[in-house]
Amino acid sequence: MRPGMIQAIEESNDLNSTSNIAALRCSKLTKRYNDVTAVDGIDLEVRNGECFGLLGPNGAGKTTTVEILEGLTPADGGLVEILGQSWGAGNDHMLRQRLGVQLQETQLADKLTVEETVRLFRSFYTRGHSVDEVIGLVELEEKRSARVGKLSGGQKQRLAVACALVSDPDILFLDEPTTGLDPQARLKLWGIVEHFGKSGGTTLLTTHYMEEATRLCDRVAIMDHGKVIALGTPAELIESLEADQIVELTTRGELESSTFERLAGVRAVRKKESVLSLTVSDIGAALPALLGEITRQKAELVSLTTHQATLEDVFVSMTGRMLRDG
Repeated sequence: MRPGMIQAIEESNDLNSTSNIAALRCSKLTKRYNDVTAVDGIDLEVRNGECFGLLGPNGAGKTTTVEILEGLTPADGGLVEILGQSWGAGNDHMLRQRLGVQLQETQLADKLTVEETVRLFRSFYTRGHSVDEVIGLVELEEKRSARVGKLSGGQKQRLAVACALVSDPDILFLDEPTTGLDPQARLKLWGIVEHFGKSGGTTLLTTHYMEEATRLCDRVAIMDHGKVIALGTPAELIESLEADQIVELTTRGELESSTFERLAGVRAVRKKESVLSLTVSDIGAALPALLGEITRQKAELVSLTTHQATLEDVFVSMTGRMLRDG
């Protein structure tokens, strides 16, 4: 047996022995671009077999963090471990064989067919799914002979994910995989991610769709301005609001919003433009009280809506702005 083959097998065995080691770990990770700190000393650990979400608005540092973990961008400071190994320690090729990567903007050749594209990506790896298996997995059988340039947005995204899955990776990186997709296309991609997780794979997902994170992720980290500002399961983060409902209302006539903070059942109050938003722990006590306060202030109620507290509300409560404000 050639020495190179022996080394490759030893490296593979080293990586296979990491089942009890976190799939991904970074400590005090930092990345700067001129005078902008894109990633500001974050600590993260992604466990084997979990779907972990990085959430936050555009510019929060999500993509930069993921590109560092993928080995595509060098960090300016901190430590990174992938499957118990560090980039640049001699295992880079073996590590890349274990990762599947879907970039935020995957540029595929328009003139190639779906089958040719998947076959090309399959040729990059020493192990993996067959071309037929991965095309079936992403439900593109009817499009296997179609050229990439003729696919819809959702079909192109599924093809990009197919290219990431073709190596049968241990870790799947998905960067904003459903941005711009219609609800049906988004649901199809969610199903692919869920299937990968059920097979034991680890997923790191970036998104600014909170409903996506709630559906797919075992744990999430919310990022803002290069920092992790919250970390936990979706349920834990929502529970941290100590609220069952969010009440949003508009009125004719100005309201003194600070008086609502003293009402029964109200945990927090936020006003943006004409909308007053109240974080409510007891809707039964809060609703009559806030209607009475509107009357007392001689304003006229125009609209009132309520919804269950979400991850979006966690972000608003921590930053004072909506997720999509950027």
